[in-house]
Amino acid sequence: MQQRTTGLLGFRRRWRVACLLAASLMLAGPSAHATVQVLPEMTLKREGRTITGAKAIRADQTMQDILTAFDRAEHALERQDLSALMQFYASGYNYHGLHVADVERIWGEVFEHYRALSSTHLFSEMKVVQTEEGTRVELTCTGGLYGTEAQSGARITLDSWFQEVHYLVRDKNGWRFLGNRGDAPRSAPFSSSPHHPLF
Repeated sequence: MQQRTTGLLGFRRRWRVACLLAASLMLAGPSAHATVQVLPEMTLKREGRTITGAKAIRADQTMQDILTAFDRAEHALERQDLSALMQFYASGYNYHGLHVADVERIWGEVFEHYRALSSTHLFSEMKVVQTEEGTRVELTCTGGLYGTEAQSGARITLDSWFQEVHYLVRDKNGWRFLGNRGDAPRSAPFSSSPHHPLF
């Protein structure tokens, strides 16, 4: 019973930290600068072990490689370099039937209508999982995608997510985005595909 209570308190603390950071980002407004951050309460689970503490997690080689992959994607996003951004996606990418070609088309539309794009990624948990296909990372992330409308010049939030689980796989060129866990929105028509699949 004590272990369950301690686990619940830890979950509540991580949840509270993520909520506070997400709220502070929303109140501060979307900036034109990217944020990719390991939250102080983050946990890393691998081979039955749990690592805590931002410093220890940042020292993990897999975490360093994941942060490098997200940083490369952010730089491509800021430059609106579609071909460089698409290198972040695994060839087997699939999110509720959206594949790499769909993602490329949607990003092309985003780049056409928005400028000064940036996103925020706050990581709260990472699980390293061994599958038949190889190593996969399940990365829990809270964040948002922001841009300035080309026509009006208004700075807006294009999308936001809370505790979304990103799946990543490694190939010879590094870690790539394979998809997300979670249900696709039921109310959005296909022509206005959600940005969740994109980042």
